Amino acid sequence: MTKEVRVRYAPSPTGFLHIGGARTALFNYLYAKHHNGKFIVRIEDTDIERNVEGGEASQLDNLRWLGITPDESIDIGGPYAPYRQMERLDIYKEHAERLLAEGKAYKCFCTSEELEASREAQKANGVAAPTYDGKCRNLTADEVAAKEAAGGAYTIRMRVPADTTYKFTDLVRGEVVFESKDIGDWVLVKANGIPTYNYAVVLDDYFMEISHVFRGEEHLSNTPKQMMIFDAFGWEYPQYGHMTLIVNEDRKKLSKRDETIIQFVAQYKDLGYLPEAMFNFFALLGWSPEGEEEIFSKEQFIELFDEKRLSKSPSMFDKTKLTWMNNQYIKKLSREEVVALALPHLQKAGLLPAELNEEQAAWASELIGLYHDQMSFGAEIVELSELFFKEEIEYDAAATEVLAGEQVPEVMTALKAQLEALETFDAESIKAAIKAVQKETGHKGKNLFMPIRVVTTGQTHGPELPNAIALIGKEKVLARVEKYAN
Repeated sequence: MTKEVRVRYAPSPTGFLHIGGARTALFNYLYAKHHNGKFIVRIEDTDIERNVEGGEASQLDNLRWLGITPDESIDIGGPYAPYRQMERLDIYKEHAERLLAEGKAYKCFCTSEELEASREAQKANGVAAPTYDGKCRNLTADEVAAKEAAGGAYTIRMRVPADTTYKFTDLVRGEVVFESKDIGDWVLVKANGIPTYNYAVVLDDYFMEISHVFRGEEHLSNTPKQMMIFDAFGWEYPQYGHMTLIVNEDRKKLSKRDETIIQFVAQYKDLGYLPEAMFNFFALLGWSPEGEEEIFSKEQFIELFDEKRLSKSPSMFDKTKLTWMNNQYIKKLSREEVVALALPHLQKAGLLPAELNEEQAAWASELIGLYHDQMSFGAEIVELSELFFKEEIEYDAAATEVLAGEQVPEVMTALKAQLEALETFDAESIKAAIKAVQKETGHKGKNLFMPIRVVTTGQTHGPELPNAIALIGKEKVLARVEKYAN
């Protein structure tokens, strides 16, 4: 590379960090770090009516949680500040005036009613994609002055060059071509003086020396408009790469209204997903390394990342793969780390007190440890461990069938005597007690273990049986066993 790689993720604070934004930020970050470049986070906040409280913080905080750390941003600054568009209005105004002076843009006094009537008329004449009809394109200087003197509000429109082809080599898609005849004169600056996206983004990219732009394919049609602005000022384009859509498991475009998939990064954080797993999952959402391996560290991704391996086909958000991947990372946690991940969810559900004494903390640690290898995300502990918080057991059909076994009363009678005799109610002692029941009754295998599991836990499957019985506690277990003893 002949000049420093500088890439940007430029979210709008009209919402919170979601799946698509996270993936865009991640691919920009990986590209920059692979080439020893800079990753910039810039806030495009000009859509002031739609900006939401907390939107800006959500973007920055959740990116950092994922491990996507900017080199320059609104909160850490940098040599190209300010990094918030509403603080750059003077730059946009100055350059809009230059375009007006050079005849590359013009003032448009059309009202919203006139514009809507023009669109409807074009549709009625079979035009599928109506464009501005050019009504104000050739106003004389005197006509413009008169309209301004009369207090007419105006926008500033780009004078789209005639018979011009816009061609570029997309880093993902290859050669892409647009014709200017398909693009109407579009608005650079709104009547309130605030620039539109396609105008402001070019000035920001140029003055921040952005070298490469990776973004979603929904921005592809914006590219020729942006190229016009670069051309108007005689500036060099950055290199563009448009990533394919993310689709759900029905192969439909992922929408923020799609309730089949959790949409926002903060929700995964709140559910107890691990940032390293989310980073890993997002990195494979539209990009693939060589080989079959799917678990990589951030450092490995930075080393391996190659934009040539970005997918040209839509990327499916596979929920099953995500939970599998998060489980792989949870398995690598220490007992202390997995307790820290899962315990708050038991407390939030009201199953454990907010402040634990020493005995309660030890019990919770043992409980969570039972499900360490099984847990796919922190909040799942609530469902997995429900048997330990039930006073009354409701038996399903499979459990009822086990309890109908003729050997059950005999096994329970022997178990009751063995458990009552235990001075220490721990897993080792319980394991020895079960062995003694086997020896006394002659029952073994499923005929022994299934009735014990069902009576003590209410389930036909579950964690290591002696450990589970120990955690349920002697008093509760004996009360359950007694119901099925002779």
